[in-house]
Amino acid sequence: MGPLRRARRHPVRLNDDQGIDFSVVRRRGSVFTHDGPVRTCIGCRARTSYAELLRVVAVDGTVIPDTRRRLPGRGAWLHPDPQCLRNAEKRRAFPRALRAQGALDVEGVREHVERFGKTVAGSPRDRHEARKQVDPS
Repeated sequence: MGPLRRARRHPVRLNDDQGIDFSVVRRRGSVFTHDGPVRTCIGCRARTSYAELLRVVAVDGTVIPDTRRRLPGRGAWLHPDPQCLRNAEKRRAFPRALRAQGALDVEGVREHVERFGKTVAGSPRDRHEARKQVDPS
């Protein structure tokens, strides 16, 4: 009887059911644009740097912003943009992302986004809008 042969698995393929993990795959000649951890916004599902997103956590049935990213527990990530907040509420993403039972109150996050959302330095939409401006001279 010969040595047992183990089936070699492709290093990128997770398994037959899940397919390829594209977060690991890089195409030849492509430039990796993110430096550091990458997170997914629960509102628009865009993957971006964690510095551009707001972390939120659930505390006693209420979703609160974690601006310092230090609160304990499971967190979810959201662009500080009212549209992303509306999309997350519409999709019922908060209970699913935070693994909470029942509905969660998001009023604290809504107030934070309305107050500070447009002034967040890392917001990708602010940088995009700044690039679109044309010098009138």
